[in-house]
Amino acid sequence: MTSMTARTIALSSIRRGCLLCIAMLLLTSFCLSQTDDPAARSDFPTRTNWLQYRFTANHDGVNPFETLLSPTTVGGLTLKWNFTAGAGFYGSPTVANGVVYVGSDDMNFYALNASTGAKLWAYTTGGDARSSAAVVNGVVYFGSDDLNLYAVDAKTGAKIWNFTAGDGFYSSPTVVNGIVYAGSEDNNVYAVNASTGVKVWNFTTGDSVKYSSPAVVNGVVYVGSWDHNVYALNAITGAKLWSFTTGLNIESSPAVVNGVVYIGSRDGNMYALKASTGAKLWSFPTKGILSSPAVQNGVVYFGSDDFNVYALNASTGAKLWNYTTGRTVHSSPAIANGVLYIGSYDNKMYALDASTGTELWSYATGKAVLSAPAVVNGVLYTASEDFNVYTFGLP
Repeated sequence: MTSMTARTIALSSIRRGCLLCIAMLLLTSFCLSQTDDPAARSDFPTRTNWLQYRFTANHDGVNPFETLLSPTTVGGLTLKWNFTAGAGFYGSPTVANGVVYVGSDDMNFYALNASTGAKLWAYTTGGDARSSAAVVNGVVYFGSDDLNLYAVDAKTGAKIWNFTAGDGFYSSPTVVNGIVYAGSEDNNVYAVNASTGVKVWNFTTGDSVKYSSPAVVNGVVYVGSWDHNVYALNAITGAKLWSFTTGLNIESSPAVVNGVVYIGSRDGNMYALKASTGAKLWSFPTKGILSSPAVQNGVVYFGSDDFNVYALNASTGAKLWNYTTGRTVHSSPAIANGVLYIGSYDNKMYALDASTGTELWSYATGKAVLSAPAVVNGVLYTASEDFNVYTFGLP
């Protein structure tokens, strides 16, 4: 082989190697631009879902993955779309894989395209559909005032099964380890097999388990009842572990964080109870509380009948701040990336700085906002008594 031929082969190999390196660099750059790992690219939003009421089974109401909306950007929220139904919305939106699931008092449970608001399907029940959905393994679970707990196909809305109780389901189901947990107006808490709809157990309280949704943590179900009690039940057997009595009926759903149960009562108190025994750690008095608390970074957030949104020290119950709206606050807060989102009977949806309570943004709807919002992927989803689902994003 001549020296010229050898040099030609060597140069050709170098060129091929360089082209391969360039191709690999381009491919790596593209993959990093598409990744959901904020450690790989911190300015790219982490994609997530809001799969059930209060985000997770412990009901803390916190989306820890939000990166686009923050105290500095949330003021730029604008309406992306709204969907109008035949009656008001009281349940909360669930967002899963690009679809919004929410029920209305027009007796329909809707699946809407999360980007456009276009209706994908509607499942018609025989009563109000105020229960918020849980979406697990391609199945949507929700309740209706027509006495039924439903499981329907998330893509088509086709019914998979229904479980019939003695009265309606306004309580939002929580799904853990293949079991659906929900309260009914027939005074019972039910555990139902998620695949078949067959009852696993029921626990009877002294009155309706109407709006309180069970939180399930470490094999224990926590829920409130109109009989004034908070209950802790064995998640496998339904056996009562303890109960704590408040002064009036309970519609708030518990949040269970760091071994403490936080729950509001119509008696006007926000309670902190030891999760293992039910012993009271502290209580904070306001007026009636229907709002379910959100808990993050040692702070408890909730709304009250005295028109205020409160932030309390989670360890002591001491007030950190309050923000006054125009009317009663029955909506439950959602926390994401330093921003608190909550609706009010004053017909507004609010975004507040979670650290200070300062108003960052608000939007006026046609009627009261009782629905708890969902915040995922830089988008705020909420619903109102004015028959509309609203979606807000940055321009």
